[in-house]
Amino acid sequence: MNTRKEHKSLHDVHESVDVQSKTSKFKRALAFFGPAYLISVGYMDPGNWATDLAGGSRYGYTLIWVLLMSNLMALLLQSLCARLGVVWGKDLAQCNRESYPKGMNFILYLLAELAIAACDLAEVLGMAIGLQLLFGLDLIWGVSISFLDTFLLLYLQRLGMRKMELFIIGIIFMIGMCFLVEMVFAEPDMTGIARGFIPSIPDKTALYISIGIIGATVMPHNLYLHSALVQTRKIKRDEQSIRRALKYNFLDSAIALNLAFFVNAAILILAAAVFHKNGMEDIAELEDAHHLLAPMLGTEWAPRLFAIALILAGQSSTVTGTLAGQIVMEGYLRLRISPVLRRIITRLLAIIPAVLVILLFGEKEVGPLLIFSQVLLSMQLAFAVIPLIHFVSDKHRMGVFVIGWKTKVLSWIIAAIISVLNFQLVYDEIKGWIAESNNTWLHILLLTLGLGLLVLLAFTVIYPLLGNRRKRVMIEVHPPFEKVEEMQANGFRSICVALDYSESDVKALQYAMSMAGQDTLITLIHIVESASTHISQQDTDDYEARHDKERMQKYLDLIHGKGYHVQYALGYKRRVSEIVRITREVGADLIVVGSHGHKGLRDFVYGETVDKLRHRVAIPVFIAQ
Repeated sequence: MNTRKEHKSLHDVHESVDVQSKTSKFKRALAFFGPAYLISVGYMDPGNWATDLAGGSRYGYTLIWVLLMSNLMALLLQSLCARLGVVWGKDLAQCNRESYPKGMNFILYLLAELAIAACDLAEVLGMAIGLQLLFGLDLIWGVSISFLDTFLLLYLQRLGMRKMELFIIGIIFMIGMCFLVEMVFAEPDMTGIARGFIPSIPDKTALYISIGIIGATVMPHNLYLHSALVQTRKIKRDEQSIRRALKYNFLDSAIALNLAFFVNAAILILAAAVFHKNGMEDIAELEDAHHLLAPMLGTEWAPRLFAIALILAGQSSTVTGTLAGQIVMEGYLRLRISPVLRRIITRLLAIIPAVLVILLFGEKEVGPLLIFSQVLLSMQLAFAVIPLIHFVSDKHRMGVFVIGWKTKVLSWIIAAIISVLNFQLVYDEIKGWIAESNNTWLHILLLTLGLGLLVLLAFTVIYPLLGNRRKRVMIEVHPPFEKVEEMQANGFRSICVALDYSESDVKALQYAMSMAGQDTLITLIHIVESASTHISQQDTDDYEARHDKERMQKYLDLIHGKGYHVQYALGYKRRVSEIVRITREVGADLIVVGSHGHKGLRDFVYGETVDKLRHRVAIPVFIAQ
């Protein structure tokens, strides 16, 4: 149960929320609340809305029990994710990497990335549809505008985990308020709602819609995400503290997922009270629901609130998609890339297909594209659920926190239901594509893909059972630790010190002298930046250039007087390029630079050196703070 510090999920926010420092029991419990709210937005994203609308408009309140059942399934699975993250201290992707063969892990990684891209596609389309309904924007512009939320996420990440969680909670609250007002307008039948909790399936179409509701509820990327987010809480590793963390995380999940259930149920109830009641049983498109709300309810606020909630749902889900992508990439591939690049890649994978479909086939094909995104999600879900159950059932991993046999049986039943229903959804869609196409090669490709997924699913179930008989190989995130006895101290032959004639020069020189040996050559570097140097460079003899040379000579005399070998060099062109040139000419094996003391916007105004410099040289850069 020991967490390896070098093997941490979401390393930039890992254990960033210290729950141990809270003085009261209430504050300690409150500190645990947050991760599940980021998860809950995935259960109310635009991809769920179509199935809720279809169920409510066609069958009234009859299928509310399906929403409740799927919500209970989700609660169990998310609590297992929290258990895995808290007890083992690793996320689902990292555990998969340790347990499955390399080739299979790569396939699981591709499926996970595909699911994240599909989820992001649904959010992009949902937000674009919402903008079109509210402001009349063309879908192509709405899709393009959705790219801007990349920068919103990056800003939220810089504010810290708690601020991000509060932002998401605020959005969930606004979505809930939108539908609460809609309920007031719709005046639903409370007796009918109560009867909707009694299980019943009126016909085959109801079964198909129920499959869609269950399939659209549990999101595969949420399983990866939750197992990592719970690790943002810093707890003690004793049994009592872990049990407390598990209890509070379960309460967090229960509250957050019940809020998601309220939103999904509100959509279904709205469709039942407005459309089914008036004989409109074929409403499944978001645009149709929006346009019919005003004449049915007699107020323009009804469609506006519907569109606002749709935009908010799409916006909030984008945050969790990027975080899940980071977890999946780092867990499976041990690859950490810039959050900016990660977000741009994820968003482009969603925007490019949406733009191509709109440009080539028109806006009428956006609805089928939204359905296609849900099929991709359904296809991947089993490959996240099954390994999760394996891991939390493993006594070697979980110790005293292994799940009991009742929970294990229930978990496998839920996994079987979800897997069968989702594969049924995928099968029905593929069968429809084959029926609409006469292309033999497409038929062969789809059938091969289907068989391949079934074989992979069987291997996912069986392999961990076989793997328990062999010794597990622990896979580190970083390269192997070099043996201490093989390490040798290597003195620096040539050290360059970049001076900017500021207060940081003193520390830079002190560190350089402390690391210099008897035979070390210290080269002092300064870049002359007067206006005339851009024209005449080293031939410049203005006041600033002369003053810089005089000051450099003083530094030279001072360091030489302390018994060090020292020389100086002045640069006259671009700051970073000149420092790189001089260090190469003198054969330096270390650069010491002072911290400039500004960041953010001031970096843009005054310029910054350190970050650019370290990417231009192949030797260590020491920053004197």
